[in-house]
Amino acid sequence: METSQRGRKQMIFRRRFLADTAARIVVAGYRIGTAQATITTVTKNGYVRVNGLDIYHEIHGSGEPLLLLHGGLGTGETFNEIMPLLSKGRSVVTADLQGHGRTADVDRPLKIETMASDIVALIKELGLTQIDLMGYSLGGAVALRIAIDNPQILRKLVLVSTAVRRDGWYPEILSAMDQIGAAAEPMKKTPIYEMYSRIAPRPADWPKLLTKMEELLRKEYDWSEEVRRIKAPTLLAFGDADAVRTAHAVQFFELFGGGKRDGGWDGSGMCRAQLAILPGLTHYNIFKSPALASTAEAFLSGLTGLRSDS
Repeated sequence: METSQRGRKQMIFRRRFLADTAARIVVAGYRIGTAQATITTVTKNGYVRVNGLDIYHEIHGSGEPLLLLHGGLGTGETFNEIMPLLSKGRSVVTADLQGHGRTADVDRPLKIETMASDIVALIKELGLTQIDLMGYSLGGAVALRIAIDNPQILRKLVLVSTAVRRDGWYPEILSAMDQIGAAAEPMKKTPIYEMYSRIAPRPADWPKLLTKMEELLRKEYDWSEEVRRIKAPTLLAFGDADAVRTAHAVQFFELFGGGKRDGGWDGSGMCRAQLAILPGLTHYNIFKSPALASTAEAFLSGLTGLRSDS
């Protein structure tokens, strides 16, 4: 009897651990209550049908377009707190990826390449020819594939807290990713599920989404050689306590030619990319940080030095 009770306690602990870990690892910027920064008025929202998928999108502000891609289990609401700054003088488009937020899932696996194809199709349907693109975590991986496979549509690229290789994440993060599917039921007590159940077209798809996420996150990948071909000016941004290893962030930067030599008085030693390690930030709060917003804004507005011909 004592052994049986101990086993049940261990099982309960494991489930709670999975829920907590998965919530932290895949968190993509859910709303925390209603006390948020003022959000700019949405000028347009709705669905666009592409690749058999009805993608929900919103447009904030007006001007040259910047498209934002959220992280795993999140929505376009990820960026609500920094939207006022990002949408000053530009049109900011948010899109909910397959199975996320208000975009209902379809009968196909979750793949980075497929989601990238969806977003490229959305860009074309919206009548946009060139965009700035910013992606966080899972959305960063999607943005990276877009930059590799469809360079003609990009002006500038911002990648936030994402890895170019699977081993770029800390080992404990990879371990948690491998168990996300088992956390579907325990995670129903988290704010992430509260957000999902509130806006998803089919809340009953929750277990299916986490199973698909686990299948996606278990896959090995290494896009290092392809990244070397990216010509668009690129900003890589990480927290100094990120889930992505700091050493990997530097290695990522080096793929663009960064970190090789002194930049020089005239900037001749600079490359086509910039690296920002933002102090006091983690993978779980960088997406709403004013430091990220101001750094991205300066980069997108051309207020920081950058060579595009390296």
